[in-house]
Amino acid sequence: MKVATAFLASIISVALPAAAARAADAPPQWAYPANNPDYKPPVDDGRSVRVPDSTAGYTWSQLRDRFIAPIWHPGDHRPLPDIVASGRKPDVFACGYCHRADGPGGPENADLAGLPKSYIIQQMADYKSGARGTAVSGRSPPTLMIALSKPITDPEVEAAATYFSALQPRKRIKVVESDTAPKSYVAGLLWAAAEGSEREPLGQRILEVPDDLIQFESRDPRSTFTAYVPVGSLAKGEALVTKGAGKTLACAPCHGPDLKGLGPLPRIAGRSPSYMFRQLYDFRHGARTGEWSPLMAQVASNLEQEDMLAIVAYLASLDP
Repeated sequence: MKVATAFLASIISVALPAAAARAADAPPQWAYPANNPDYKPPVDDGRSVRVPDSTAGYTWSQLRDRFIAPIWHPGDHRPLPDIVASGRKPDVFACGYCHRADGPGGPENADLAGLPKSYIIQQMADYKSGARGTAVSGRSPPTLMIALSKPITDPEVEAAATYFSALQPRKRIKVVESDTAPKSYVAGLLWAAAEGSEREPLGQRILEVPDDLIQFESRDPRSTFTAYVPVGSLAKGEALVTKGAGKTLACAPCHGPDLKGLGPLPRIAGRSPSYMFRQLYDFRHGARTGEWSPLMAQVASNLEQEDMLAIVAYLASLDP
């Protein structure tokens, strides 16, 4: 009996830390918001929706049509190529629908403005080949990208990549260190602040919310965000990004001294912390296996989630 008990105890002593490690490394809800069945988006009443500093108007039905990229501020960008403006029915949605007319995207997807043309083309090829997947299946944005990558043509990818790579990214995220954050809920594919002034403990998470939810849902590229991050995140993130802090590699040798991209490698400064966290998580879990992925997998291999949180908080605080 004593031998059996000791053997059982040894199994438990190994299994419990392993289970705890798996739980600690599970995809965090703050970066992977689950669908909220209680969320009710604005109803189309037939009237035109408006956004600040624009004379354009669209109905909610138009704003939810994946073959329309709303043009709210035509002076902010050159004319959209067809694949960005309207896609190609029935399978290739307008690139500007999800990523907006001048490429900022949102917390749910990629900011494409100013990324290297060759990088954008390679990512589309990776989606198509299966080299770029997702560690959390069922999420709409990567699922749509993987599906879209099959019917889209090389000339269409070339046109979209040429357009987005020539755009100038804008500062749109304000990072605030805090112990608390606005009470929040999931609105579609992202978090939003609840009405009123009620706050809740932030804990070890990032809460990235649009400053005006209706403006963002209207697909206005000028939408801005506030990202609440734990106190101390920026200093910790800066140490990891600039020096590796004994846990990883510094980012500048690959992504440039200003972290705004180098050669075929993308800008990482000023991007959505929610999006960037998911990319580090995907690299760490082998969901991205493209050309540069082995190096990124090495970069992320020793990072705990709190490390990744600090890294993306610091990167989001920088000018793009």
